[in-house]
Amino acid sequence: MPEAPAPDLSPAMPRPALALPVEGMTCAACAGRVRRALLKVPGVTAAEVNPVTGRAAVMGQADLGTLANAVAGAGYRVPEAILDLAVGGMTCASCVARVERALARVPGVLSVQVNLATAQAHLRAVAGTTEAALGAALVAAGYRLVQADRAGGEDAAAAREARDLLAAALLSAPFLLGMAGMALGQDWMPGGWVQAGLATPVVFWLGARFWRAGFAALRAGSGNMDQLVAIGTGAAWGLSMFLLLRHGGGHAHALYFEAAAVVVFFVLLGRWLETRARRATGAAIAALLGLAPRTARRIDGGTEHEVPAAALAVHDLVVVRPGERIPADGVVREGSCGIDESALTGESRTVEKDPGAQVSTGTIVLDGRLVIEVRAIGEETMLARVAALVAAAQASRAPVQKLVDRVSAVFVPVVMGIAALTLAGWLAAGAGLEQAVITAVSVLVIACPCALGLATPAAIMAGTGAAARAGILVRDMEAIERAQAITLVAFDKTGTLTEGRPRLVALHPAAGVAPAQALRLAAALQAGSEHPLARAVAAAAAEAAAPPPVEDFRALPGRGVEGVVEGRRLALGSPRLLAERGAVAAGLGAPAAAEAAAGRSLAWLIEGDAALALLAFEDAPKPGAAGAIAALHAAGLRTAMLSGDLRAAAQGVATRLGIDDLAAEVLPADKAARIAAWQAQGQRVAMVGDGVNDAPALAQADLGIAMGTGTDVAIAAAGITLLRGDPALVPAAIEVARRTQGKIRQNLAWAFGYNIIGLPLAAAGLLSPVVAGAAMALSSVSVMASALWLARWRPREDAR
Repeated sequence: MPEAPAPDLSPAMPRPALALPVEGMTCAACAGRVRRALLKVPGVTAAEVNPVTGRAAVMGQADLGTLANAVAGAGYRVPEAILDLAVGGMTCASCVARVERALARVPGVLSVQVNLATAQAHLRAVAGTTEAALGAALVAAGYRLVQADRAGGEDAAAAREARDLLAAALLSAPFLLGMAGMALGQDWMPGGWVQAGLATPVVFWLGARFWRAGFAALRAGSGNMDQLVAIGTGAAWGLSMFLLLRHGGGHAHALYFEAAAVVVFFVLLGRWLETRARRATGAAIAALLGLAPRTARRIDGGTEHEVPAAALAVHDLVVVRPGERIPADGVVREGSCGIDESALTGESRTVEKDPGAQVSTGTIVLDGRLVIEVRAIGEETMLARVAALVAAAQASRAPVQKLVDRVSAVFVPVVMGIAALTLAGWLAAGAGLEQAVITAVSVLVIACPCALGLATPAAIMAGTGAAARAGILVRDMEAIERAQAITLVAFDKTGTLTEGRPRLVALHPAAGVAPAQALRLAAALQAGSEHPLARAVAAAAAEAAAPPPVEDFRALPGRGVEGVVEGRRLALGSPRLLAERGAVAAGLGAPAAAEAAAGRSLAWLIEGDAALALLAFEDAPKPGAAGAIAALHAAGLRTAMLSGDLRAAAQGVATRLGIDDLAAEVLPADKAARIAAWQAQGQRVAMVGDGVNDAPALAQADLGIAMGTGTDVAIAAAGITLLRGDPALVPAAIEVARRTQGKIRQNLAWAFGYNIIGLPLAAAGLLSPVVAGAAMALSSVSVMASALWLARWRPREDAR
């Protein structure tokens, strides 16, 4: 699906002789047009364009986005690439801003978004921008580019973190024991030189990461949390060492080595717990991608051969046995069995598949052997597309994040300023140097920009991941925000609220017309149509003789079909078509009213100005439809239904399901106008549909919700996609979106509130560095734990 463009973060800056690729040029005249367009851009001093190499050299000062737009305005194109980089070394929200600035300065980068929770940078760049250049920019800013083997790299990093945490725990244990003894009136604290021996490796070996990252940030002219930890623990260690050298090891209780060591231990513990929580909240994508089997059993020359799944090609035939996962999207050619699609769509019930049925990568064959013709591989499979959608949603940024970014940009300098004022204030108040330094250390240690940086992305990751497991794909943060304001949920009827498989339940012939003859003529007219009603007529006429051929066939959009059958010009269509033709429904008015009152769809067989027969169709509501409507009402939402049927027929379905509002006799082209009319009345509308003709309405609505069983066009126009055609997922989708937004607010309230309360307490001397360090670690862990609680969300049983 198309993704909303990210804001252009690249600053305008001099880029002499900037090389810009240009597509679409075929001659010198093209080059001239591109050159003139570039020269009109403010800040451009010169431009040379070579149509042979397809490149433009631009001198002067202008941002790439403006240059690319100028080229597009001239009728050409600057090719772009989307890059996703794993960034190592980020620890807090200020790191996010610094990484974004560093990457935005790389020539060729058009826009960049960095997600702290996923440790990923999402870039839109001019084609040809290299990872080497981006990696060099990261290194210069004090970070690193994590290479392709990310899973192995993450495992190694996790092992190192666990090792460092264990070492810190062992070295800090005597301090924790001594602190516990003090609370119990016992003297269990080690001697001064022992304390120094225990604390020094903790601060300068296990805590070396804080010093390295802090100095890197300092060189880049910015601040981060590592600086606060390094300065705080370094000050506590330095003061303690000064006192130890001055007074000797006999004054163990006047030293602060325990503060330095235990703070590092608590920060490492918090980072370790935070990392585990991050991997848990991001597990949705890994779980999806893990569904794809690595090998497949391909049929070559009539013999089965095991090959890598990546080696499969479209139209290959593969065999899948009971208990195995399907290696590629395809169509069943031989065999019938039940398929477990729960991991992909959230559908807990077995789905039966017969020849001709479509199957998806990663689903499990339960009780039969299938031969499948491959139709999609790699990134084109449903599984890969779902994973890509989830990843895009998790990388999206909430508008409130702009406030967090502004706060994070000044957070560390402000905290350092508060610490300096605290030190000066306590000294001015007559406190000793020890008390002043330790209080300032508490201020440095308790401040935590991590919680601010994690609050929004952690909630988005958890919410979209939980939704994906339930078969609900949220395209981006905008869809989550729009779900909050929805007041009306409008459903398309056929295929959305109903099964979409109507059956012919009654045929009323006019006087002098045999029922079999009417059915035969109707079947002839519908033979070339794929409309659900056409299939119902064909099914009803299946046992009769083959229908005669139709000539001069023509579809009448939104009304029906017409053609010549056995020399007779006939039409078959809706009551609207009957009225347009001015045809007389002689003797069929009463049956038509009765059938419509029963909620059935009507079609008329017409010849000239006379109705030959009335056909009544019934499309049963889906099992979850009534429950979905009730759940929406319970959530305080109104419901509506759009239908092309006569009002009487549509009203029967609406009444049966308990729907509040109805728009009947609506042509496909008018659905978007009906949505706009509700919006003009002050409603915020969510539209639920599944067909091509629903796409304009899905785009017009404040929130589009597409049934994944529908078309790619409908899915592309929607903010939320349901991977199975169950209306009960609609209230579940709105619920998880609202819960995600609520979790973002809750996390931000906690992160801001923690710092607003903690900093004054530390400055007032009411928190020791050890307590401050524990509280700081707890803040980040609490935010991630809160997100993990959201990740446990499951739809109610009636939506599964």
